[in-house]
Amino acid sequence: MTDQFFGLTDTGKQRKNNEDTFIAEHTADNKFIIACVIDGVGGYAGGEIAAALAREAILRRLSKPSGDAIPMLVDCFNLANEAILLEKQNSKDHHNMACVATLAIVDIEQNQFYFVHVGDTRLYLVRDNSLVKISHDQSFVGFLEDSGRLSEEEAMNHPKRNEINKALGLDVQMGTDSDYLETGQSPFLSGDMLLLCSDGLTDIVDIASIGAIITAEGSLKEKCNRLVETANQNGGKDNITVVLVQNNKAQVQYDTAMPAANQKKSSDEIVKISGTNDTPTPKTAREAPDAKVNKTPVIILTILMLLFLGTTIWQYLQNHDNFVPQSTQLDIPTKKPANKHEIKLQAAIDQSNGHMLILSDTAYPTPIIITDAIQINKDSLLIKAKGKIVLQADSGYTGPAFQLSSKCKNIVLDSLTLVNFQIGVASYNDALTLRYARFIGCQAAVQNAFTFADKKYISGKLTGAPFRSDSIPSIKK
Repeated sequence: MTDQFFGLTDTGKQRKNNEDTFIAEHTADNKFIIACVIDGVGGYAGGEIAAALAREAILRRLSKPSGDAIPMLVDCFNLANEAILLEKQNSKDHHNMACVATLAIVDIEQNQFYFVHVGDTRLYLVRDNSLVKISHDQSFVGFLEDSGRLSEEEAMNHPKRNEINKALGLDVQMGTDSDYLETGQSPFLSGDMLLLCSDGLTDIVDIASIGAIITAEGSLKEKCNRLVETANQNGGKDNITVVLVQNNKAQVQYDTAMPAANQKKSSDEIVKISGTNDTPTPKTAREAPDAKVNKTPVIILTILMLLFLGTTIWQYLQNHDNFVPQSTQLDIPTKKPANKHEIKLQAAIDQSNGHMLILSDTAYPTPIIITDAIQINKDSLLIKAKGKIVLQADSGYTGPAFQLSSKCKNIVLDSLTLVNFQIGVASYNDALTLRYARFIGCQAAVQNAFTFADKKYISGKLTGAPFRSDSIPSIKK
């Protein structure tokens, strides 16, 4: 399979040096495709050095792939973070250097991709000619855009567009903070494509234009060149880097079996077409004028039906005088049937194979009316909304929007909005993490229960969950 991946970086029209770098190659064992975009921060020399150190650390770790995919990716970023921090200690000239990065490894054979992300480089998934943003910009402006408070155009022109919250080389404690890096995985099906890019592209080329270029005809190399050319035509204010990965395995299609009646008809037609005028077409039994039909089964069936009808009428006449009409009927409350969209949502959660489920507003109209709690019974799952996904309680429904089972250990609800629920999410044992979630008209946003061993002495203390709203610290790129 050729043309699986391609990467390209360009200095742009206004910068003198290129602080971006990328990776687009196979791992040493050829199991994965490595796709990575790194954007340096910290001035003329520092940004380039930080990006180069990160690239070297990532390739060194992936030269001998081992362990589960996502922990291996996190390990790559931890090693890169350590390398940059060490260089900052040894060189006073580079004390401000850092870098942002998005790294993905793609398993074409197993139709999966895994990623880790920090900063404002981006990861997109292209499926069925639709471009879906997977990563979150870890910046104040990115938060406002992802939460719908800024339009794409407003975000692209915001004066604080280049201020970021997180990067490699900023925090010594990054490796111990499970929320510092964004990770995930998703199916990567035949025909799917990944785009990784620096903000030199997305700050100056809108998503509609990017999608049009990627979904047009052409090789991955041609598409990368068009993306860079478009960014430069729009001003080329920053370094521009793009990496594309494509699952170009042929899609498996099966011929639909023809119904027996159609098969016979087609067979007869073939005979007529391929035969000559001198060859008579065989007649079917229905067309034969002298065909004999056995009517005995029809007569027997008719007699049985008449007997059954007569017996029914006799029983009705015998019992009619003893019939006493009921003056009242029991008003038994019935549960509202689930609508097709909440059934679809529950099925998507139940059938998700990985640790990440993407909900697109093109597949789920807003709002999704909830008549019964959406059950989550998985160890770990990230449910991520793309676009505006709103869950709204049906009138009269008093339960939660989501019910987490005691089996859950790490459930993340990302960019969802819950409206008019008495309880937004019912959780166990601090298993819930919220990212950009909104609760509107909910009496209790989260209800958390704890399970303890039966008849054991329990010690401990309830502490406040570290939830926060809009106050996000940032640094200038």
